[in-house]
Amino acid sequence: MEKTGPSQCKPTWSRRRFIRTGVIGGAGAYAALAGLCCSKTPKARTSTFIASVKSYQEDLLQILLRGLREIGVSKEAVGGKRVLLKPNLVEPHLGSAHINTHPLVVLAAVEAFNHFGASSVVVGEGAGHYRDFFWVLEESGYTDVLVRKGIPHIDLNTDSVTAVQNLGTATKLRALLLPDEIMKADILVSVAKMKLHHWAGVTLSMKNLFGVMPGKYYGWPKNTLHLAGIHESIMDINATVKPYLAIVDGVVGMEGDGPIMGTAKEANVLVIGRNFPAVDATCARIMGIDPRKIPYLKGAGGLLGPVTEEEIEQRGELIKAVRTDFELMEDIPAHRGLRL
Repeated sequence: MEKTGPSQCKPTWSRRRFIRTGVIGGAGAYAALAGLCCSKTPKARTSTFIASVKSYQEDLLQILLRGLREIGVSKEAVGGKRVLLKPNLVEPHLGSAHINTHPLVVLAAVEAFNHFGASSVVVGEGAGHYRDFFWVLEESGYTDVLVRKGIPHIDLNTDSVTAVQNLGTATKLRALLLPDEIMKADILVSVAKMKLHHWAGVTLSMKNLFGVMPGKYYGWPKNTLHLAGIHESIMDINATVKPYLAIVDGVVGMEGDGPIMGTAKEANVLVIGRNFPAVDATCARIMGIDPRKIPYLKGAGGLLGPVTEEEIEQRGELIKAVRTDFELMEDIPAHRGLRL
């Protein structure tokens, strides 16, 4: 298996230099995004696994192991590799399981990759709204899982960085600054939350990678990427970082005014896959949303991966068996017209 990290450039950067040198591009760039979805890249076929999960008290490890095997992840592929798990910890609220990736899902993922023989498994996050990483862990219920069980964890907001070429073309960003912990990882896993989003429409495995971009350069809440265009930045980050695996926690997701102010929605699923657009398109359909109406998924289709149903082999549960429509809000422009 090839290392997921992109090619390296000179790493010496300050935030001031980062801004002055024009790494920040203009907002918008929807013309570029539209051009991407017209790409002639040959269509790929990929497998996505859907597991029905009634609660976080189920045997999540065995569920993940089954899902990983179903999509072709093996001990041969993982053995001896360094794994980084990136949960969604956008904002901590103790006891609010619908905002952040549940810690028991992350714990099961750690145990699954250890079972497959990974040399190390690290949990890394660059929380979007708060700078005190350990307070975020405490308020999100992660202290017992990570600290007391001795699972290595790192604040990606403050890690040293490497400047890499932006391999996408949706924004005008010439380079991206990636935490060195991401550069060292052989396998990057987005352990996302199934939520609606008031700017992106949905936030799933692809949008979750906003959190690998260090806040000390991109600001809180990653305002540099917001200025460059949220949908466009999602495209470029995913094209450059090239993550290995997506796990989406939809046991309890969020409907309404996500990613923070919405309400809990029991979708009772975990969704797993190697191709992020395919995983997110599957999740959108479970949520009763047309993925082709989400700009970054429309742009990703045919470029970063398939989003049409006929190009995605569904394993485990069928979408129609687990579909539960998430409440959309008409007063949020990003929600309008999304329903399947």
